[in-house]
Amino acid sequence: MCGRFALGIPHNQIEELHGYNVQVGEWVAQEHFYPRYNIAPRSHAPVIRRGHAHAGAASASHSEEADKVILHTMKWGLVPHWSKHDDGNLNTINARCEALVEGSGGMWGSIKGRNRCAIPCQGYYEWLKKGKVRLPHLTKRSDSKLMLLAGLYDCVTLEGQAEPLWTFTIVTTNANQEFSWLHDRQPVMLPTTDALNTWLDTSSGSWNAILTKMVQPYSDATVPLTCYQVPKEVGKVGTESPTFIEPVSERRDGIQAMFARQVADKASPSSSQASPTKRRRSDSTASSPAASPRKKSGKAVNNEQPLEKMNTWEDDSRVEYVDRSKEATTSKVSITLASLTWY
Repeated sequence: MCGRFALGIPHNQIEELHGYNVQVGEWVAQEHFYPRYNIAPRSHAPVIRRGHAHAGAASASHSEEADKVILHTMKWGLVPHWSKHDDGNLNTINARCEALVEGSGGMWGSIKGRNRCAIPCQGYYEWLKKGKVRLPHLTKRSDSKLMLLAGLYDCVTLEGQAEPLWTFTIVTTNANQEFSWLHDRQPVMLPTTDALNTWLDTSSGSWNAILTKMVQPYSDATVPLTCYQVPKEVGKVGTESPTFIEPVSERRDGIQAMFARQVADKASPSSSQASPTKRRRSDSTASSPAASPRKKSGKAVNNEQPLEKMNTWEDDSRVEYVDRSKEATTSKVSITLASLTWY
């Protein structure tokens, strides 16, 4: 699942596509996008596509103009070309790769061979749940270059409208082992110029084995990814801040700063010599990560709430949770702490 992403850099930096040997010819509907760190479904964002696609035309002759790479601002949440109305209940912000590989018809069958695109972003957000608290995490390239997500797009002129509506969806696949602790799915990524060019090459108008290989779980060791917890404020649609893509540990009120203060307090001579009688009752019973679990009726009770993957993240009204054992959650989080510098 990919339900929110960031692209807060200026237009000229987006057009440069730093790190990819690609020359952008033009930006269609550039005025409809302003840089944001909290891009949500049903809002507008730029996608990268070949220049041969035009409203009302299924294909075009293979020419220099048709091969040109362009940016095009589109609405996130694909509306099929046969639609008469924009159905807000249509769940098309993501397209499962299994439907592209195994299916020849359906919603994606007519466009997967000719309408492929890439979505540039600085990173994408996923949420973990701890009790009632949602903990957002950002996944991005370790080198901080733009991440390109594989997508599909379509164009339709709805009833009563004079202008065509361009929309896109992000293709998802199973999460690889390194990131399965965060979510069961992850977007298909295009980490190199060759991958981008292959995905955008729709000259055959069909799906093939090379594309099937590209939508497998991410495995490019030459372009590693990193993931960390970010401010909870990103969870509210419409809020914006460059701090949304920064680790919470780098904030003065972040977790790492809190742990540092706790260590300093424990090491302080004044705190170690304090009289127990002067401590508040709430201080003596406060829970901490190192505290032993309390016992009740002869059984150990763990007060720590497990982290749960949020299997779907579209908006604040539709959330599906995955039930997992505490043991599985604990083991995956410990692995993450060691291998991904998880915050």
